[in-house]
Amino acid sequence: MVRKSTSLFVLLLLMLASGCSKQAEYEIVYSKGEIKSPTEKNERKQFTVALVPKLINIPYFNAVEEGALEAGEELGVNVIYKGPAVADANQQVKIINELIDQKVDVIAVSANDPDKLVSVMKKAQNQNIKVITWDADTHSSSREFFINMVDPETLGRHLMDTLAWNVNEEGDFAVITGAKSAANLNIWLSWIKIQQRDYYPKMNLVKVAASDDDPHKAYEIAKELLGDYPNLRGIIGNSSVGPPAAAQAVKEAGKLGEVAVVGLSSPNPMNEYLKIDAAQVVTLWSPKKLGYLTVALAANLLDGIKPYDRQEIPQVGKISVKDDMVIMGEPIDFTKENVDQYDF
Repeated sequence: MVRKSTSLFVLLLLMLASGCSKQAEYEIVYSKGEIKSPTEKNERKQFTVALVPKLINIPYFNAVEEGALEAGEELGVNVIYKGPAVADANQQVKIINELIDQKVDVIAVSANDPDKLVSVMKKAQNQNIKVITWDADTHSSSREFFINMVDPETLGRHLMDTLAWNVNEEGDFAVITGAKSAANLNIWLSWIKIQQRDYYPKMNLVKVAASDDDPHKAYEIAKELLGDYPNLRGIIGNSSVGPPAAAQAVKEAGKLGEVAVVGLSSPNPMNEYLKIDAAQVVTLWSPKKLGYLTVALAANLLDGIKPYDRQEIPQVGKISVKDDMVIMGEPIDFTKENVDQYDF
C-alpha cells in the first residue's frame, strides 16, 4: 500500500513538473520599455503608419524614408512611405484619400500647403485614423501634434547669421525657397528677415524666389540671380534643393568665394561644393532621425502615449515639446572642415 501511494505521489510530482515546464515556453518580450505578451507583439505588427512627404526622390526625403523604414522594422510597425513626384498639395490630397481607403492607423504628413490639406486630414480623423504632421505643419485642428526638426526661430536666425558671417555683414543677398505655400519655409523666412533687420542693417534682401523644391528650377533661378544682380554677395537656400543649385551656378559663373552660398542641405550633395568654396556653410539636422522619430511617436500614439518634454526616444535622443509641437533637436552646420564626418 505504501509503495502504491509513493508511486502515485511521484507521478503527481512529474505531472506538476511537466506543467511548469510547458508554461515556461511562453516568453516575456520587451517593447519600448514595457512588458508585452507574444499576442500583444503580434497585434503591434498589424499597425500601419503611412508617411506622406512633400515629394519623393530627393536626398533629404530619401533619408527620411530610410529612417522611417528602419523604425518600422525595429518597432514592429508596417510603414508606408508615399509622396508625389513634385511638391504639389493636390497630389498629396489624392494620396491621403488612397491611404484612408486602405484604412491605415496613422497618417503622418509633411504638408505642401497648410490650407489645402485640412479637409482631407479631417476626413481621416473622422474615420478614426490618427493624423500627425512632420517637417511642415498644417492647422492644428487637423492633426494631433507636429514633429518639428528644430526650433523655427533658432533656425531662421541662424541661417541669416551664417550668411552674414561670410560676407562681412554687408551687401545684397537673395533667398531661394521651396514652395511658396510651405508653412515651415515661410516661418524660417520670416525669422531670416527679422534677424537681418535687427542685426545686419548693411545687408539688403533683393529677392525671394520659389523653386517648388525642383532642383532644375532652383538652378535656373540661381543663374538668373547671378545675372540680374551683379553685386550679389550671397544666396541663402531655404530648402534642401537651393544650396546645391546655387553652388553649381556660382561655380559655373567663376565666382567661387565671391558669392557666398549657405542654407539647408544634406552634407553629401554639398561635399565637393564646400571643398572648392562654391558654398561656405550648409545647415541641417539628420533627416534619417526625423523619419525614425515620426514612426516611433506614431507607434506610441497608437499605444495611447503622447509625446512629452524630455522624452527619451531610442536612436534619436531626448526631444522637447512645446504645446503641441515636438522639437527633435539642434541644427548641425557642415563646412569643408567637417563635411566628411557625415554621410547622408
